[in-house]
Amino acid sequence: MSSDPEIDRASLAALQRGDTSALNRLIARWQRPLIAFAYRYVQNSADAHDLVAEVFVKFYQQRDRLRADTNVSAWLFTALTNRCHNHHRWKRRHPTVTMDAPVDDGRSESPAGFSEFPSDQPAPHASLVHDESEAAVRTAIDQLPHDLKTAVLLHHYEHLSYREIGEIVGCSERGVETRLYRARQQLKAALAHYIGEASAC
Repeated sequence: MSSDPEIDRASLAALQRGDTSALNRLIARWQRPLIAFAYRYVQNSADAHDLVAEVFVKFYQQRDRLRADTNVSAWLFTALTNRCHNHHRWKRRHPTVTMDAPVDDGRSESPAGFSEFPSDQPAPHASLVHDESEAAVRTAIDQLPHDLKTAVLLHHYEHLSYREIGEIVGCSERGVETRLYRARQQLKAALAHYIGEASAC
């Protein structure tokens, strides 16, 4: 997908003129990457979809207040990171346990578009090791402070540049570099025990 901001600005201008189909064009361009980011942040598919829907509603409500030169993708990601952060804090203060949590019914939560059907590819043991490794990384990222977590998700998963991340989080490219360095150090420390066990196997 092209990340040319002029495409989004044209849609914004059309939306401000009353062309509501322009919102559908923006949703078609940005819904999937936004949901992917939200899912990695909150680790819940339904919540990720809800948060992204809220962001698009807010964007529509604010459409007439936005400047013509607004970087729409940065606006959307900024609004989403704030919502994810607030949602994550609320969830930590109000933990819930579902009655069917231990049961694997084949409907585990994942981002839209990813199949959960069994694969004939990796062997069960290899799959288990891979799943444990991914779970350890997810847990370590989840425990990072918001500013570091956001930088990691935007850079390593959304593949945004330092400049693009800086626009979203409101800091310089050097500041983004510093956040990523600090995040890597914290992740390295958090995963040191797990990495040591894995290499000993």
